[in-house]
Amino acid sequence: MKIVIAPDSFKESLSALKVATVIERGFKEVFPDATYIKCPMADGGEGTVATMVEATNGEICHIDVIGPLGNGVTAFYGLSQNKQQAFIEMAAASGLELVPPDLRNPLLTTSYGTGELIKACLDTGVKHIVIGIGGSATNDGGAGMLQALGAKLLDKHGEQIKLGGQALSDIAHIDVSMMDPRIKECQFSIACDVSNPLIGKNGASVIFGPQKGATNEHIKILDHNLEHFADIIKRDLDVEVHYIAGAGAAGGMGAALLAFFHADLKPGFDIIAKMLNLESLMQGANLVVTGEGRLDSQSLNGKVPFGVAQLAKKHHIPVIAIVGSMGDDLSHLHQYGIDSAFSILHKISSLSEALSNAEKNLFNCTKNIASTLNIKALNILN
Repeated sequence: MKIVIAPDSFKESLSALKVATVIERGFKEVFPDATYIKCPMADGGEGTVATMVEATNGEICHIDVIGPLGNGVTAFYGLSQNKQQAFIEMAAASGLELVPPDLRNPLLTTSYGTGELIKACLDTGVKHIVIGIGGSATNDGGAGMLQALGAKLLDKHGEQIKLGGQALSDIAHIDVSMMDPRIKECQFSIACDVSNPLIGKNGASVIFGPQKGATNEHIKILDHNLEHFADIIKRDLDVEVHYIAGAGAAGGMGAALLAFFHADLKPGFDIIAKMLNLESLMQGANLVVTGEGRLDSQSLNGKVPFGVAQLAKKHHIPVIAIVGSMGDDLSHLHQYGIDSAFSILHKISSLSEALSNAEKNLFNCTKNIASTLNIKALNILN
């Protein structure tokens, strides 16, 4: 019997590798002779760097960068063991969690620190950088990131514009002659799970601005400024980004990566599953086990359990999801390839109790699932 274990992390409690290890331990209590393939997963959001580092036997490197408010913060990136790939979470340098709620204002926040992370990765000599761009605090169209890498976003006086989304209206000319030349020699894979355009009613400012602290008046300014930035990009670089799908991701970071890096924007799960050869690992499996901290309708939007289930469904492999908690709107699970889902919570708990007991609850739940499969002698275990 071959069981593939491919979960995401349980946010704030267990890493993806830890989840996979505990699930394996629970199943081994009942099926000690089975073959287990652990493949910890991520979708480009929080935990992506840790997952990729674990999968490539790499290391996490820390670096001081300019945070979203212009102050210094300690961020990190991942480096594979062979030093050929690097992994970045934009949120580590330019994330919303780095900004106190009462200071959130995307007119002012900058993506400069993400550019510094990219430069640090290029300094190591890597030829492939994977960037997860979820969780940003910014709406600057990636301008800060570009400035950190040598691009000149000049005002009418020939001076660099200030940092933040508000300053985009001052751009009169883009000069990329001094931009880091190593960018052209590196492949960039961008984990992007939204298809929003840069501007308009479904654009970066309108859809994502409020969660970053933007008022209605801010949204109008930011949308106008991103349109101006896109106009200058079109004029000076001859690249159209106004309404390209994904250009509005991370406050317009998608547009900058498309226009200046010629990067590939793809669903985070797809990028990581391909890098980890997940579909190949499923060959000949009798069962696939996946999971995440919470399974609900939002999980359909590129999250790990449904990505794993879709791959398994192609090969007619049953899938069980073991999760921290579940939403009420899960009647559609089966059509997406998840045959059964279980919450590890066995009693009413506070959030702190659920987080602190996650490992124990996950083990007990997994062992009970395995015991039930054994008792019923399901066809998947023949």
